[in-house]
Amino acid sequence: MHAGRVLRAVLRAGRTARVMFAAAPSQSATLVAEDLDWASVEFFHMDEYIGLATHAPQGFANWLAENFVRYTPGAVFHRIDPAGAPEAEAARYEALLGSEPFDLVLLGLGINGHLAFNDPPDFADPRGVRVVMLDDTSRHQQVAEGHFETFDDVPETAVTVTIARLLNADVVIASIPGREKRTAVAQTLREPIGAMHPGTALRTHPNTTLYVDAEADPR
Repeated sequence: MHAGRVLRAVLRAGRTARVMFAAAPSQSATLVAEDLDWASVEFFHMDEYIGLATHAPQGFANWLAENFVRYTPGAVFHRIDPAGAPEAEAARYEALLGSEPFDLVLLGLGINGHLAFNDPPDFADPRGVRVVMLDDTSRHQQVAEGHFETFDDVPETAVTVTIARLLNADVVIASIPGREKRTAVAQTLREPIGAMHPGTALRTHPNTTLYVDAEADPR
């Protein structure tokens, strides 16, 4: 598996592997089956809603802890926790990320091509993490995927890692399943690079791989 190979190379070099990943169904099977020294892996995540109850299952950190981190014994998971002070948390998490490139970024693609919650994005954002308003399309996507019952249940704001910081990485792997992502994949691959189609930012990175299933393949 591609991601596993990347991490094994880092661990063989005697380093702690730094991984940034998305909380999304597309990532569910990305690394769980890998037999790695998880105690030498640090995980960060891309975004988190503002205003959810601490243990809400829709919280991205909670979802990752339940569906992924518990299968990686010994790994360190750095959670975004914006409760009460989102701006302060954005600054704290940005400092925690530092400026060192991630060894691996695992991400998906929103139905409008978004990366994390950068809607619309600034590809050259000087900040590494910031508080943002959620685009309506992103909020509708959360309902369509069954995470919330109604549009009004989806929080309006979130803390997100910016595109510039996400792409400060040695390797980027995007996993994109589902027919509903076909247009976003086509735009990512074919449209001019720019904020109108956020996924096009992936084409600015020299070591990005997209894994697209048959339903999402725009050919």
